[in-house]
Amino acid sequence: MWQEEIALTMPYDFDYLLFRMDMDNLNYVDMENRRVFVPIRIEEEKHVVTVTATGTTQAPSFLTEGQLVQRKDELIARIAAIFAWDQDLNKIGQFFAETDLADLFDQYPATPLIREFDPFSNLVKTIIHQQLNMSFAQVLTLRFVTTYGEKVDDVWFYPAPNQVAKIPYQELQDMQFSRRKAEYVIDTAQKIVDGELDLYSFYDKTDQEVMKELVKIRGIGAWTAQNWLMFSLGRQDHFPSSDIGIQNALKQYFGLDKKPSAQQLEEWNQFWEPYRSYAAMTLWRSIEEP
Repeated sequence: MWQEEIALTMPYDFDYLLFRMDMDNLNYVDMENRRVFVPIRIEEEKHVVTVTATGTTQAPSFLTEGQLVQRKDELIARIAAIFAWDQDLNKIGQFFAETDLADLFDQYPATPLIREFDPFSNLVKTIIHQQLNMSFAQVLTLRFVTTYGEKVDDVWFYPAPNQVAKIPYQELQDMQFSRRKAEYVIDTAQKIVDGELDLYSFYDKTDQEVMKELVKIRGIGAWTAQNWLMFSLGRQDHFPSSDIGIQNALKQYFGLDKKPSAQQLEEWNQFWEPYRSYAAMTLWRSIEEP
C-alpha cells in the first residue's frame, strides 16, 4: 500500500465536491470523514484510490492512498488531473469579481471544475441523462452499471466499451431505456471497439475539433458534447445554455420573472469568456446546495 500527502497553494472547496459527488448513487463517498473512493482503470487493471481531505477550503491538503506501489506515480497523476489541482481558482475568482456574477462567486467561492473518473463512462452517463429528468436518469444509470459493471472494494466500475458493445438492444429496453437511447449507448461503444472513435485522442484536440467529431455520432448533440468537454477533458470555456439547471440558476440570481431567453444567455455568457465552465459550475452549485 502507498500513501501521498498533497497540499495546494490556493483555496479549493473539496467539501462541495464531496456533496456533488454524493448526489450520484454510484459514487462511494464518505461525507463524515471527507473522503471519496475513486475508480481508475489502467488498461485492464482496476484500481481504487482513496482521496481524503486533511485541510480546509482556505488551506487545502489531501491524503491519497492506493494498493499497488508500482503504479503509485501514474495513479497520483490521474487523481491530480481528475481533481484539477493545477487550476488557479484565485485567478478565476479575481476575473469574475469584475463581472455581473461577482456576487455569485463571492457567495460560492473556490468552486473547482473537476473531471469525471473515466471518459467513456462519462460519455455513457451523459448520453443516458440527455433529455431525461435527473431522478429517472440516475435510476437508468444505476441499473446499467449494476448489471454490466463490476464492484471492486465496494466501488463501482462502469463496463468497458467491449462489454457494452455486446449488449443486445432489447436488454436495455427491458431496463426502460428507449430503443433509440439503447442504440446510442451500444453503437457508440461499438465505434470505440472498431477504432472509429478514440476518446483519448481528443485530449490533444481543440474544443472546436472535439465538438465537430462528437456531434457526428448518432445520439450525441451539442449539450452532450459540451458536458463531455467540461467533465472529461476539463475544458474551461463551455457554457451549456440549453441546460435547465443553468437557466433556473440565472433566473434566481438575476431575480427574473421567467427563465432567460436563448438570446439573453448568449449575450451574457460572452462576458464570462474564457472561464464560462466555471460560471456554469458555480451557477449549478447555487441551486444544488441546501
